[in-house]
Amino acid sequence: MSLKDFWQNSPFSNKNGNRGNYAPGGGGGGNSTGGQQPDGKDALNKAGSVLIPVLLILLLVRAVAGSFYTLSETESAVVTTLGQATVNNNKGLQFKIPFIQEVTKINTTVRSFEVGYSENSDGSYRNVESESTMITSDMNFVDIDFYVTYQVTDPLQYMYASEEPELILKNLIQSTIRGTVSAYTVDSALTTGKSDIQQNIKNIVMDELEEQNIGLSLIDISIQDVEPPTDQIKEAFSEVENARQNKESALNEANQYRNEQLPAAEAKADKIIQKAEAQKTSRINEANGQVARFNSEYAEYSKYPLITKQRMFYEAMEEILPGVKIIINDDESGTTQRMYLGDLDGTLNGGDTAQTGDQSASTEKTGGEQ
Repeated sequence: MSLKDFWQNSPFSNKNGNRGNYAPGGGGGGNSTGGQQPDGKDALNKAGSVLIPVLLILLLVRAVAGSFYTLSETESAVVTTLGQATVNNNKGLQFKIPFIQEVTKINTTVRSFEVGYSENSDGSYRNVESESTMITSDMNFVDIDFYVTYQVTDPLQYMYASEEPELILKNLIQSTIRGTVSAYTVDSALTTGKSDIQQNIKNIVMDELEEQNIGLSLIDISIQDVEPPTDQIKEAFSEVENARQNKESALNEANQYRNEQLPAAEAKADKIIQKAEAQKTSRINEANGQVARFNSEYAEYSKYPLITKQRMFYEAMEEILPGVKIIINDDESGTTQRMYLGDLDGTLNGGDTAQTGDQSASTEKTGGEQ
């Protein structure tokens, strides 16, 4: 029953437009009988007097309840006031004008989707060939799967700039992927060109999103899997990849061996250099000593040439021929003297060479005498 019905059936009005008065004894107008209102109209009057305050209370409660809303750390709000939209990034309990302002909450967390594959309800994955199959620059086919993460950075543009911003982002990424992969050979896409492909795709998509301004920003896009579309080609490229990995392993082992051997070789070279330096120093010191000794002997020789010459001769012969009997012929006196070198320093028989028998010195006359 509407408020109009309540008014028409209220004690102040009736269907005839007359005031709801009554006169005892039938003097009043309306549908009164015997000067009193019917029992049904009294019940409606009582119900109306109770229902209207209840409706007012419910309306007031709804207005109060609709005046507040809460924003979490991962949400922003688009507040529309009589057609004018603004963004509220304040977190916690917020106030809005009831029946005038409308609030739409926007999730600003990092979200993601897959390109080339999809996740089943049981946690397994299935290939989406319409998204993953690409053609390369050398006219070969390859299956590439991508994982994309994005975020709402402008809630106002996200809500009003486009109808389906996520669909626009996905179509843009798929188009960029196909255009980028078509510039690489299949060998490059399967091996060394992966990082270049995903970096180029990321740069192009970020530039396009900035130009279109749909409120979304690309966080990252990464290649999940790259493989040939057939088992035979997949096996061949798997062997190529294994060979490349073996090559890298061999290079790493060689570098490790080199790093282990270089310090030992350098230490050995340093040891040889130090030994040579020590020998050099020793030779120099020895030569300096010999020079000093020679200079000293030369000074003595300058003073006493004959004596010094004889002493040097005897010392040399004693060193070269120890214990050897020698014969010295003195041409001036005509005698021959036989002696042991040991007699020169008086070590044989206390320096007495006359009593040594065969070891003593003897003199023989020469020049005709026997």
